[in-house]
This record gives sequence, C-alpha cells and structure tokens, in this order.
Amino acid sequence: MSTVLDVPRAEHHRPDRIGIGERRPRLSWTVAEAPHGWVQAAYEVSVAGDGAGAGEGVPGEGDTGQGPGDAAPTWLSGRIDSAASVLVPWPAPPLASRERRVVRVRVWGAGERAPSAWSPPLAVEAGLLSPGDWTASMVGPPGKRDPRAWERAHLLRGEFELPAPPAYARLYATARGLYELELNGAVVGDDVLTPGWTSYNRRLRYQTHDVTAILLDGVNVLGAHLADGWYRGRIGYGGGTRDVYGDRTGLLVQLEVVCADGTEVRFCTGPGWRAAPGPVVRASLYDGERYDARLAQRGWSQPEYDERPGHDPAAWRPVRVAADFDPATLRAPTGPSVRHTADVAPVSAGLSPSGRTVVDFGQNLVGRLRLTLRGGRQARGTEVVLRHAEVLQEGELCTRPLRDAEARDTYVIAGRPEEVWEPRFTFHGFRYAEITGAPGGFDPATDVTARVIGSDLRRTGWFACSDDDVNRLHENVVWSMRGNFVDVPTDCPQRDERLGWTGDIQVFTPTAAFLHDCSGMLASYLADLAADQYADGTVPLIVPEVPTPEWLPAWPMAVWGDAAVLMPFELYRAYGDEGLLRDSYPSARAWVDRVLAGGTDGSVGRQLGDWLDPSAPPDDPWAARTDAGLVAAAYAARSARVLAATAAVLGERADAARYAAASDDARASFVSAYTTGEGRLTSDSQTAYALAIRFDLLPPALAERAGERLAELVREAGHHIGTGFAGTPLICEALTRAGAVDDAYGLLLQRGCPSWLYPVTMGATTVWERWDSLLPDGSVNPGEMTSFNHYALGAVADWLHTRVAGLAPAAPGWRRVRVAPRPGPGLTWARARHETPYGTAEVGWRVEGRRLDVRFTVPVGVTAQVDLEGMEAYEVGAGTHRAGVDLP
Repeated sequence: MSTVLDVPRAEHHRPDRIGIGERRPRLSWTVAEAPHGWVQAAYEVSVAGDGAGAGEGVPGEGDTGQGPGDAAPTWLSGRIDSAASVLVPWPAPPLASRERRVVRVRVWGAGERAPSAWSPPLAVEAGLLSPGDWTASMVGPPGKRDPRAWERAHLLRGEFELPAPPAYARLYATARGLYELELNGAVVGDDVLTPGWTSYNRRLRYQTHDVTAILLDGVNVLGAHLADGWYRGRIGYGGGTRDVYGDRTGLLVQLEVVCADGTEVRFCTGPGWRAAPGPVVRASLYDGERYDARLAQRGWSQPEYDERPGHDPAAWRPVRVAADFDPATLRAPTGPSVRHTADVAPVSAGLSPSGRTVVDFGQNLVGRLRLTLRGGRQARGTEVVLRHAEVLQEGELCTRPLRDAEARDTYVIAGRPEEVWEPRFTFHGFRYAEITGAPGGFDPATDVTARVIGSDLRRTGWFACSDDDVNRLHENVVWSMRGNFVDVPTDCPQRDERLGWTGDIQVFTPTAAFLHDCSGMLASYLADLAADQYADGTVPLIVPEVPTPEWLPAWPMAVWGDAAVLMPFELYRAYGDEGLLRDSYPSARAWVDRVLAGGTDGSVGRQLGDWLDPSAPPDDPWAARTDAGLVAAAYAARSARVLAATAAVLGERADAARYAAASDDARASFVSAYTTGEGRLTSDSQTAYALAIRFDLLPPALAERAGERLAELVREAGHHIGTGFAGTPLICEALTRAGAVDDAYGLLLQRGCPSWLYPVTMGATTVWERWDSLLPDGSVNPGEMTSFNHYALGAVADWLHTRVAGLAPAAPGWRRVRVAPRPGPGLTWARARHETPYGTAEVGWRVEGRRLDVRFTVPVGVTAQVDLEGMEAYEVGAGTHRAGVDLP
C-alpha cells in the first residue's frame, strides 16, 4: 500500500475558504492511506505562485523552484525531517493582499528513501490584509434617523460597466447591520445573517466571494438588502437596548474585476449609490420579520431596472456616506459563516383548541420557516402570520418563556399564483409553529419546512451506547450546540436574550470541541472577549458586551470570567494550537491578575456561584446549596494553575513560576477557608466536592475523604443530580476519579427529576436551562428563566466521550490518544468516534458476562495510551486494535 494524503488545510479554514486573513497561514494534513505501522519522518511543502492553477506547479525530482509553465515561482521547503503535520509553519514568503497560492505536501515514512505522491492541491487566497487596501465607503439609507422605522430594511443599489468579459472577480463586503447581496438578480453566496456578530466598533468581519460567473460583459448591477441586526436592533432582555453599536446601518462593498482583455475594474460603495425602502417592513432578531410582497420591486438588482414599467425613480435617493468608518477594524473570518444546514419536515399538523393550525416539527431547532402559498389575485393583501414556541401548553403555543421576544413573522401576499417565502433577517428557537391566515389549499404537511440555521461547523464527534435514552440525551446536546452556535455561542436561541454568556461556553468548551470543529469560531469569540475586556482585567459576563440590567459594569465573576483562561487552554488541548494560546495570553493573564488582586480566595464582588442549582426556587436562581465564595475560590486556584501551564507552553518561565506559586497559595487558602476539622467542606454539597476533587484542591487524605463524601451525598439523594452550572460538568468525572464509577453511572441513568434523563422522559429534544423546565405534570416551570434549549447542563457529554466510551486526548491536539473506558452498571456497550487533527480515532467496547472487549482505532501519526482496569497500561501505534480484560 502506498501513502496517500488528503487535501491540506490552512489554519482552521475549510479548503474552499477564500479571502483569509493570515499572511503566513500554518498548514496541516492527514494521511488517508498508509502501510501498517507507517510513521511520518519528514515532509516537504510546495507553494506554487499565483500563476499556477490547481493542476499546475507540481515540482518533480530535481525541481529548481519553477513550476511547469508558471510565470511566478514555486517555493519548495525542501525535505524537513519532522513528524509534525498539524499547524506547521508557512514555508514561503508571506501572502500579500489578494494573493493566491496553491499548496501541496508530500511525506516520507521512517526508513523510506522515496516520498509519497504529492497531495491534492489546496488553493490559499488572502483577503484584503491592510486598511489601505480598502477604497470603498460605508454607505447607508439617507435622511434623518426615524425611531418609528427602526426595523425597516432598505435596498441599496449601484450600477457599473465592464469593458470586456470578466476573467476573475472578487467581492469583499460587510455591513453595520445585516446584509444580503444580489448581483444581476442572483443572490451572492449562501451565507445568512452576515457579517455575523462581533464587537463591531473594534472588530468588524468582512466576507469574500468569487462572483466571476455572475458578472456580465457590459452593464452590471450590485444590490443589497440591509437590516438592523445586532448592530442597531433590539438586543438584550428587560426590554432590551437599541443602537448598541450605532444608530445608522451601513454597507461596505468592494468589487475587484480583471477582464479578459486585461482591464482592471474596481467598483465600490460610495456617493453614486442609491437607496430605497424595501419590502421587509420589519426585521427584528427577537420579534421577527414582516414582509409585504406587494412592495417587492421586481428586477431591482438587474440592469435596465430604471426602464421597467412601474419603476418609481423618486423612491430611490442618494445614499448617506458615513464619515466615521475606520477600515482598521476590518477582519477576515477565522471560522465558518452562518448558513442553512438542514431542512426539517413536519411530523404532524392539526388544529389547536382555539382552532389554529399548529405544526410540530418533532425537534426543537433554530431557524425559520419556508412557506409555499397559492392564493392568486383574490388573496392579495392577506396576512399569513407565523408564531413560534418550543412547547405547547394545553394544546396551544406556550410563549411565556419567550418573555419579550414576539417571535412572529408575517407575510403579506402579493397575489401571484404561487409565492415562496422565507425570512432573511431573523431566527427563532422552536419546535412548534402556529400558522394563521394561509389561503385555501395550504397544506402544512407539504407547504411548510423548517430551515435550520447555525454556524456551519464541521461535525467531528459521535457517541452511542446501549441505552436509547442516553443516546437521546447526547443527541439533545448536539442539537443544543447547533442551535446556540449562531456565530456567537449563546445561552439560548429563543427568548429576549440570545447572548454570549461567558460562563456557559466556558463549561461547555470541552464538549463543543469534541462534537464540532469550532476552533475558528471560538478563536473569534475569544478575540472579542479580549477586545471587550476592561482595562483592569475584568471579563464581561457577556461577549460581545451589550447593556443588560444588573450586569453592567461587569465585575470579576468566577466561572464566567475564567473563560479567558480555561477556554484557550481547552482549545489548545483539542487542536494543539499554540498560536491561539499566544493570542489569548494577555487576556488570560489580565484576568488572573485581577482575581488575585482581590486575594487568593477569589471572592471579589458578588458571585453567581453554582447558578441554577436544582434546589434554587423558580424565582431565585441565585439560591444554591454551595457557597458562592467557595466556587470563586476554587476557580481562582484552577485558573492560576492553568495559566501557569499556559505560560510554560509558551516559554514564559517567570510567569509559569509566579502563577504556579499563586495557585499553590490559592489552594492553601481554599483548604483553610472551606474545610472543616472533620475533613468535610463548609458547603456539604455535590458541587463543592466535585470542584475540590476535579480541580485538585485538597491534600491526598482530604481528597480521599472528599471523594467518599461526594459518593455518600449522591447516594443519599437517590442518585439525583444536585448541581448547577458550576458543578454539573465536573461531578461525574469527580466521582470517577474518586473510584465511585457506579455512582456516576447511577447519576447518568437516573430518570426521576432532577436528572439528565428526566427531560428525555418528558420528550425533550434539546438540553433545558433548568432541570425541571417542564414539571412532571406537564406544565412549564413558572420561573422567568425557563429555556428549553440551553447547552450548559449538557456538558456531561464530555464525560460520556472520555470516560463512558473512553476516548480522550492524552496530549494537545490528540497527538496521543487515551483509550480508557470505564464501564458501569446499566450499559452493555458504548462507542465514540472523533475526527482528530490527524484523522479518525475511535473506541468501542462491549461487556459479555464478565468479559470486557475493547476495539479501538488510532490514526496515522498518533500513539495511544491504553488504560483498562485489571491490566497494566501500555502504548500502541496507528491502526485498529483489540483488547480484552476480565471484570472484577
């Protein structure tokens, strides 16, 4: 068998990404096929110049650096003796703006004289890398700001002419608000909710599109729909806040074309553009979209629109050019865009007790509806109203958990024989939809589809076991992640919140990084965290930060602020990216310094502590069993220790020593303040012991007693969960480390309330915010915070992956894999699979009688530590392996 490589990757981008922001993108590759036992010993990288096409520029033996037929050079790294294949340095001169190179890789195995064949090509293309590359102006609708028209979307339009057929064209675009582009009547790209949500005034992402195939020889028209979005629209709860980033929307577009005759044309947004009100008369992320199809202007983004019958030139006015835009804020994306990722058909439809059509999609999801209506002229002006909810109450939509989010879309029929509509600038979290006003002949079984949207992340992790309810729990975690990863990792996707709470994603990051490749997306989030971080090191509770009642200005909040330290390190463990650690290091250090300035007990300001502990009453989520000061002190010690490890990785020796000493002091303070003479913790709760064990805060004798006490508490509770946001991700791992694996399984498999499987028995298809968001009698929890799609409590999936199935990284980036399943009562088999940076790793086990049979796969370039109870640990290399052991 010969060695075969997959297409290389640049940074964390997908192979089809164009317009990247890195001048020296690091490269990664995986081996698709190799002889048994093959290990990489060396590699060589070829970077073909801009003149090389995808099939050109492949150097041969003795190549002098010039690709066949290339006017531009091909850079060869030469043979580099190294086993590295993930995020290796760029070997060629740095990319210039707009520059396109073609990358190939070949490798040598240990002892091999001849290299493999060259990999398939990867085209790497830079975006606009310097502020001076931008000549476009930010433009927007004219006139004075009208509070009554806050949510009206506008159309913007510009014409230009090409002197010859286009040969190559790139369109660079972004907005203050949300935009969708059309070129000669065709929608540009498949992104939605662009440019996404960042700390706009500090970091505004732009998108790059290849539009060569859409351009015409002669007159062309570029148009855009422009709406408020997160930039100017209402966001936040308690009535929310408008104009968080500015009070005027704007569009920035730069189109660069090379024509077949060599002519170069640049067309940009500027004073020559015109704007008009569009048919989207309301576009609100929370309240929904209203589209009046009677106001649609056919052909508005096509040439010769001005000559069409019915065109009203007076409606189109010169745009306003923004004077305050700074191109230095522009950034190329590091992660994938938000897109439609799936369609879900109804599983049932019928009339509610009030006589309204209610459609059940069988899955709580995030997105919007697509309708097909056939009303004809007699239906012109009819309003079709769509309302959304996650649950029903007595057969009707239960909208109380939405709080102040109206979640209502309205379509006003134009009167054509058939009309198909889907909102552009809103999204909802829902399982059920109520549809009223549809004309005769409307069949919800065939004429309505739920369009799932979210960040288009590549799935990388899977889990299954012998218990169908646990499988449903895991699937619920996946759906909650999909629904809350809408450009920003949010707490919930349905009510008047949908905010990037730092604590939620901090506890969920290990699970997220297993399930999907979220490296680029979360790197962008951490960049916003650093951008919004206060001068004294305080981390906002919400990123991007928005005005919210009670939470501004932010203060040092354990669990939440610790995202600055713990998230980068977890991502480093998952992807092996030291660059991300380096980029996040100043932010992480500032946070820990801020916490330590208040004393090593971490008790600075008020704390949320173990938020939404199941003992907390519906109207008081703060009332947890565990002392919030104990939680803060535990996290202070943990973050100082992780920061010390980060500093060591980065070669910051003085910092590593300083923060290791600070962590030791914080651990000692924890023991002094929060342990009793009897060897217990002052908060005798599941969360307190889970924190102490998982964060290694206690000396050995106390740690052993803490493990025993934690198991006792779990048994005394009848294996019902007693933890909130702080304790839930840790408790099963803490029990496992304490030798109480059976009790961890007892927690997992408990079906009474509160437990992980209780929502499953109640029909949940996503993870709930509260353990009892739906009460046993089927009524909705009366608390204000009652979301049915909140991923934080789903962080237990990390334990399913690493301990139940037994698949975990043993070195950063999965360079070593740990195979260590811990079977327990109630399951007879389990398996997990993860697409590591090196390829597929998989573990599966089955118990028959008292015999445990384990099969596992190790990708090329990786070694595995095999740790099964009852036998001595050992290491193996790449390949598929089997092991067995008799259980006690």
